[in-house]
Amino acid sequence: MADRVTVIGWDGTPLTEAARGALSAATLVAGAAHHLALPEVPPGAERIRLGSMHLAARRIVGHRGTAVVFADGDPGFFGVVRTLRSPDYGLEVEVVPAVSSVATAFARAGTPWDDAQVVVAHGRTLRRAVNVCRAHPKVAVLTSPGAGPAELGLLLGKVHRTFVICEELGTPREQVTVVTSEKAADHSWRDPNVVIVLGGTTAPDTGWIAGRDPGRGPRGWVLPAGAYEGTPKEGEGERLRTAQLARLAPRVGDLVWDIGCGSGAFAAEAGRFGAAVIAVDRDPDSCGRTAAAARRAGVELSVVQGTAPHILESLPEPDVVRVGGGGAAVVSAVADRRPERIVTHAATRDEAELLGRDLAEHGYQVECALLQSVELDTGSWTERERTVAFLLSGLLPDRAP
Repeated sequence: MADRVTVIGWDGTPLTEAARGALSAATLVAGAAHHLALPEVPPGAERIRLGSMHLAARRIVGHRGTAVVFADGDPGFFGVVRTLRSPDYGLEVEVVPAVSSVATAFARAGTPWDDAQVVVAHGRTLRRAVNVCRAHPKVAVLTSPGAGPAELGLLLGKVHRTFVICEELGTPREQVTVVTSEKAADHSWRDPNVVIVLGGTTAPDTGWIAGRDPGRGPRGWVLPAGAYEGTPKEGEGERLRTAQLARLAPRVGDLVWDIGCGSGAFAAEAGRFGAAVIAVDRDPDSCGRTAAAARRAGVELSVVQGTAPHILESLPEPDVVRVGGGGAAVVSAVADRRPERIVTHAATRDEAELLGRDLAEHGYQVECALLQSVELDTGSWTERERTVAFLLSGLLPDRAP
């Protein structure tokens, strides 16, 4: 194992004294081509051009001498330090940090970033990164080849955002470009790059926590149906809604479909968990109420007017889905898209059996519970309202984490 491993962050500025000292003693230097071309790299040191960080880590483990690893920006922020320190290699490292590429990108944009989400986009996480961009008004995306500005713009589709694209930060080829998301696919972009994605409703300044404030909005999972505009539809009661949210467990990076969104109560509350939401209803008044509910809750969501199941064909891939209306035809069309979880409800046992059988035929593990809620008038302690519904939930085993 290497006698000493130093990780040096590089942001284009001259190396610090600590970095030069570590580099002068290095017998192995790993980094990108522009790192290895620095004049301070000892001419007799073994050089490793970084491609796979895991391959480089194995070389460092087997090296007898002093190793230096270069990384762009802050190597402890979505960087190589995590890989080198993993139990697979057991390397103890010293870190000479630099300004992270995210901080530099926001500096170039001239905007604060303590309220921003930061995500990494590559082949496996691109879709989830896009969902964060759908749900949040300020996101920094650390891209990779095949998961860059063009792909982000294409997957955002009709969700309009402004992209600040920062290419090759800290190098003589640095370039900052501002384009709309739909125009990003019209260009070729150089790697590495950072994309700042801006748009939608700006969250209020909390001044106490970085990123999204998890306590924003009213306390509690759900609000009473009366907190939303219009007469609640069947199946929009707060207790049924609570159970549906518990079954779906929407989270940051998810895309939620809310089909038959009604008052917008479920859609707005799913958005409060940090998920991206597409709310669908054929009634234009329901679409308007849903948009208003989202504004009051301070969340971003997309509202689509149309009739399910036909309108669903044009929507991007969901992670979890609530079917608030449309019956077996809509449930079947949703199951064809293979989301991890589906919840719906039925008024009768026969209807519940029909829906459950359809989910099971699509390969879902099905649960059904009869929920009965009795609201009491606490002045007289008499029954005020009674609701009964069959709650169905389906879990797709091969999509479950």
